[in-house]
Amino acid sequence: MKDDSVIQTKSKAFAIRIVRMYQFLTDKKKEFVLSKQVLRSGTSIGANIAEAKYAISKKEFVQKLQFALKECAETIFWLEVLHETDYLSKREFAAIYPECEELLRLLTSSITTLKRQA
Repeated sequence: MKDDSVIQTKSKAFAIRIVRMYQFLTDKKKEFVLSKQVLRSGTSIGANIAEAKYAISKKEFVQKLQFALKECAETIFWLEVLHETDYLSKREFAAIYPECEELLRLLTSSITTLKRQA
């Protein structure tokens, strides 16, 4: 993976948005349980992608991307729960959810391509 890969850049930007959302949820909404879950999974996406960069084999590289994909799916779940329980307004949800969906699509596409090349 290149240093400037789109998926790496987008996942880091997303992690930063998740951290800021966590701060908002804990400070303004006084929500501490669900927000911790989305913080963990949302920042783990980028962490796994960063780890993949230093994988020792193609198999390990794909595996790290698959971990990131699973964390992305979990993050989507938590965002939906936060929205459906009114911790995130429609506007707040609409501002962050598409970014997570985009990461999901990018990861799925990358994994599919890498597996075809095997």
